[in-house]
Amino acid sequence: MQMVGTEILANIIMINPKQLTFPWSKPNRSELEDFFFDEKNLKLKDVLLSNEDFFLYGRNKVGKTYLMQSLCNLYAKRNKTSLYIPLKDILNLDTSLLDSLDNLDLICIDDINLINGKDKWELAFFNLINNCLTSRCRLIFCSSINPSQLLFKLKDLESRIKKLDSFEILPVSDSNLVNALNFIAKSRAINLGIKELNYLVKYSKRSVSSLIKLIDKLDKLSMEQKRKITIPLIKEII
Repeated sequence: MQMVGTEILANIIMINPKQLTFPWSKPNRSELEDFFFDEKNLKLKDVLLSNEDFFLYGRNKVGKTYLMQSLCNLYAKRNKTSLYIPLKDILNLDTSLLDSLDNLDLICIDDINLINGKDKWELAFFNLINNCLTSRCRLIFCSSINPSQLLFKLKDLESRIKKLDSFEILPVSDSNLVNALNFIAKSRAINLGIKELNYLVKYSKRSVSSLIKLIDKLDKLSMEQKRKITIPLIKEII
């Protein structure tokens, strides 16, 4: 088993004392102000900006990872230490990488359900929670599974996680997709008219994640061909 623990974490801290990243993490520019909060998700925005520990859940591709990375970026701007942990990328490593993380200001753990049945990881996270309670490090857990349905072999861990306040991030409603797409396009400096926005929403897959990929593709094609984004251009890729 590959060993990643306090030695590597010490090196990471020296590289960036504000926001910690694992050596295999991809840089991101996620920002809370660039995330479209549907009306039914406005309460979640307030919780993110608080100091609460909580559990975030919701279906795939609704923005859970983006929000956690955005929050870590916000903490870095405020000269606070933070770490985003994508469990799908670390379960083949040693649990010692969690050692001393409770000295940080914020830890965001993605896909916590993946440790189910992995004894060493369950114990390591139980210990991390206890240490963070003492150090007052903020913890945010994330999963596509409602925490009430989570099961762990270590029942003390299950109890601790289920005691956290939980918030579901809901998909943007169909009636608000045009507004969401307009907001996201402007945040990326992509010029889309109302006709083009309506056309994209009407004739594309009705999900924000799919629409974002589409406007990024359109933006690239528009620059390559030195053409404005119009319905004829849109028709070339959908």
